Amino acid sequence: MTIRSAFAALLLATPAALSAGSAMAEPVAFEHARLIDGTGALAQPDATVVIDNGTIISVGIPAPAEVRHVDLTGKTLMPALISDHVHVGLVKGTGASRDNYTRANILAALKQYSDYGVLTVTALGLNRSPLFDTLRQEQHDGRNPGADLYGVDQGIGAPDGVPPAAMVKGVGPDQVFRPTTPEETRKDVDQMIAEHTDLVKLWVDDFRNDVPDGKTYPMLPPAIYQAVIDEAHQHGTRVAVHIHDLAVAKAIVASKADILAHGVRDQPVDHDLIAAMLRQGTWYIATLDLDEANYLYAEQPELLSNPFVLAGIDPALRREFTDPKWRAETMAKPLTKASHYALSVNQKNLAVLYRAGVKVGFGTDSGAAPTRVPGFAEHRELYLTVQAGLSPVQAISLATGNAAALLHLSDRGVIAPGRRADLLVVNGNADENIGAVDQIDQVWQRGTLVSHGPVRSKN
Repeated sequence: MTIRSAFAALLLATPAALSAGSAMAEPVAFEHARLIDGTGALAQPDATVVIDNGTIISVGIPAPAEVRHVDLTGKTLMPALISDHVHVGLVKGTGASRDNYTRANILAALKQYSDYGVLTVTALGLNRSPLFDTLRQEQHDGRNPGADLYGVDQGIGAPDGVPPAAMVKGVGPDQVFRPTTPEETRKDVDQMIAEHTDLVKLWVDDFRNDVPDGKTYPMLPPAIYQAVIDEAHQHGTRVAVHIHDLAVAKAIVASKADILAHGVRDQPVDHDLIAAMLRQGTWYIATLDLDEANYLYAEQPELLSNPFVLAGIDPALRREFTDPKWRAETMAKPLTKASHYALSVNQKNLAVLYRAGVKVGFGTDSGAAPTRVPGFAEHRELYLTVQAGLSPVQAISLATGNAAALLHLSDRGVIAPGRRADLLVVNGNADENIGAVDQIDQVWQRGTLVSHGPVRSKN
């Protein structure tokens, strides 16, 4: 069989995948790439990947001469990043408010994610219908630039509890339900299901965040969160839960929730939690960047001279970050010391759970607060994951293949024939140095080149 006929056979072998793609991009052969395929396998040197019509056609087979050839010598080819935990439409400038929940603001954030090579995001709650539902479908259809969008419509928290209005100004009942009875709870879940939510979100946390004598908020009681989980499961919908403490994580897993949407940060995870998560197949999203972002820009002001970082930061926020008074006040906050502790515990727990075989996804909570910068937060999460003890390839697999599996998306996250051609090209060997992922050269979405990274997109 000739190379050309072999290529034609591969085209015929994937009709479903090809017809599912909305892009009509030309066939492209990436050659001489260092390939990280998103499965956790070792990097493959000098690899060839062919894409057509938004779909990966072949991996490791020489390409026919008539396709467009892209030489990736000295570069790494990997799946685009996927985040299982972000928020959209909350932040603008230096604050978070319900007033920021606009079409323009959300689309700007989705474009920023894509410039950083994050092409699928899951907004876990605090969304407003019908705008969120409309934009979600538009992103699925590829009608706007930016990342594909999945998520939770509103979510459920305790009355006067988390998420507090102090975090998102004016957050209202159309962004988070606060039921007081199991009957109200089931109706709220049913409404989210009717709005085609991808998941149901719960907040079960007193929000003290390990700050000594810190303010606490009312906690969602077991009768309510159990009603949420049971009702969601009746509809075949999974439940993701915001947690902080080990005791809450154990109670939530015992209640058959599907996803711990944050890491355990108050103390080391124990055998009982690990065994329960393995038994039930519970997913875990560490969100390491969440706590570090509370102090990162005050503690490391040199980051603000890095164009890759600056490209994602609003000018008003940049002015705040460079204010010596802001830096001094941030470093003096009790939350900063607590956040250092929480990150350390979270990193150790991530390593323990990963090595125990618990299913681990990838997310950051970016977009929930101004310091959690969309796109850059995901790159920082990769760095912190490697710092926790995982290899660069393992960290990348969490943010690609694993993140897609958590979302039950079998069409992306891995470089393999029939998968969606959402690809990230970076300079250097990302399997040897996770910092290479910041050296973005090209972002391909559905087989079309959409960005050369955040720095070049700003120029």
